[in-house]
Amino acid sequence: MPKAFQCATIKVPLDYSRPKGKKLGLAISRLKTSTKSERRGVLLINPGGPGGTGVDMPQLLASQLPKSVKRKYDLVGFDPRGVGQSSPVGCGLTDQEQDWERAYKPETFAKDVKWARTFAEKCHTKQGDKLRHISTRNTARDMDVIRAVLGEKKISYLGYSYGTYLGAVYTQMFPKRSDRFVLDSAIDPARIWRGMIQVWAEGSEPAFTRWTEWTAERNATYKLGNTPQAVRKTFYDLIAQADREPIDLGDGSWLTGDDIRSGGRAVFFSVRDAAEMVVELKKAAEGRRPSGDRETRTPTPLPPSFGRAVPGDNGTAAFWTVLCADTRNWPRVPEQYRKDAIRDNARYPLYGDFASNIMPCAFWKKNGSEPATRISNKVGALILQNEWDSQTPLTSAQGLRRVMKGAKMVTVAGGVGHGIYGFSKSCADKTATAYLTTGKLPAKDVTCKAAPERESSGANPLPLPTPRGIPGLAGGF
Repeated sequence: MPKAFQCATIKVPLDYSRPKGKKLGLAISRLKTSTKSERRGVLLINPGGPGGTGVDMPQLLASQLPKSVKRKYDLVGFDPRGVGQSSPVGCGLTDQEQDWERAYKPETFAKDVKWARTFAEKCHTKQGDKLRHISTRNTARDMDVIRAVLGEKKISYLGYSYGTYLGAVYTQMFPKRSDRFVLDSAIDPARIWRGMIQVWAEGSEPAFTRWTEWTAERNATYKLGNTPQAVRKTFYDLIAQADREPIDLGDGSWLTGDDIRSGGRAVFFSVRDAAEMVVELKKAAEGRRPSGDRETRTPTPLPPSFGRAVPGDNGTAAFWTVLCADTRNWPRVPEQYRKDAIRDNARYPLYGDFASNIMPCAFWKKNGSEPATRISNKVGALILQNEWDSQTPLTSAQGLRRVMKGAKMVTVAGGVGHGIYGFSKSCADKTATAYLTTGKLPAKDVTCKAAPERESSGANPLPLPTPRGIPGLAGGF
């Protein structure tokens, strides 16, 4: 650990309307710049989530960000309230209860309703009134406390995925304290939060269609069909087979059709990865052992930076606590979820019923302490977005751009993957670095081309889905 890396815990109000009331501990970290003469201020970082721990982000990005940026800023990380080492929430959920990606089926819907109700009841039993205050607005207020504690008049910010919404909320609440904000892989504020999960279904269909076209052109390599229609049939035949009888992967695990749909959804944004996945599934379905060693996806342990115990279900509990506290637009009647799941399964067959099925917020006992934040401002910011992003599709970033009228947006045409700056060599990097170091935004929105080889996300050489029920697999933002 570098000597310049510092950790601390500060106290913030649980309820900002009662500043002298109960306090939460907020874990923060800082990696100071070594060039004081060039220092501009602090760059707060949020990795996404909600529920993502951020205290280790300065160390992670220290090797990824350009030197010119690190000379300008102290890198500051923090675990948002309720997450990791910042007064973490936990609901005592079992591994099966944490599995919230559930396909709609008439015969299991009552069981899913019972699961959602149990999830909500367990959280309220464990956490009580605290849940109402674990929200994005309060996390933005916490960021402003961090600013004040560090003695800064303004903050600059780098937020990924959910962190783009957190950053947008901060600019809305504290516009005069917002300096240079980079919002990478963006959330549409108009669709928090049920709509953002439904975006996964909407975005997966054009990605799937693109994949069928790409794969059909390479039938000599993959042998999945010589037309897009034939490739599509190959895939959905595998789904039907797995629905009848789970596919044996040869390592003691089996995949149902629902496993393949939920686990494969994000893979189709990376056409080469998806083609390799379906080839291996086809082998397994034919009784042939898949090639190589399948990656086992297990939850990433929370970093032990502050040496305090964290509930095992913290990531899932924090995710849903924020999603339920931030907005009051979750339907309260299970029948609405049933109707929507049936509708969206027809519209978006890959993932539509998962996205619109019953969720814990249907039974959350108390709304958040405030209504959702309406984003509409002219604060300067830079939005970065890949064209083919599985978690925050391009339409999502365009939604944020519409309401942040002072922002500019860089779209990476053909870009694949979730997260750009500091994690991939992207044509957007130069613009982001220039903005952070000089403060100059492009005169207008920019579209640049991804490198041709970015047909694969590079995340997993053999991206087979994993059987459902393993905690931590359901993606966040």
